[in-house]
Amino acid sequence: QVQLVESGGGLVQAGGSLTLSCVVLGTFSSISDMAWYRQSPGKQRELVASISSSDVTHYARSVKDRCTISRDRAKTTLFLQMNSLKPEDTAVYYCNVNIRMASNAPSHVFWGQGTQVTVSS
Repeated sequence: QVQLVESGGGLVQAGGSLTLSCVVLGTFSSISDMAWYRQSPGKQRELVASISSSDVTHYARSVKDRCTISRDRAKTTLFLQMNSLKPEDTAVYYCNVNIRMASNAPSHVFWGQGTQVTVSS
């Protein structure tokens, strides 16, 4: 059984910073691509940033130059450093991880439970 546990959300003033974390718990064979998504009320879930198995990163235009996605060497903890936060960054942030449960099995996508980020003006 695999579980993704997120933390680091909260209330912050505009211009402030937050670092989100997502820990992958359980038994599995390997992890490949990892990403952060967010969803605001009434809006579709959108990709914020991603990091590939070869550590190639991609950022949404709305957060580029303000956010940094990274992970630890074991690839079991994903981070999102967010700076210069804006009220429009307010959303529930979800981690998304591609996990192979066994070496001969296909990858499956797992989601975290979400962590609320609220930016006040």
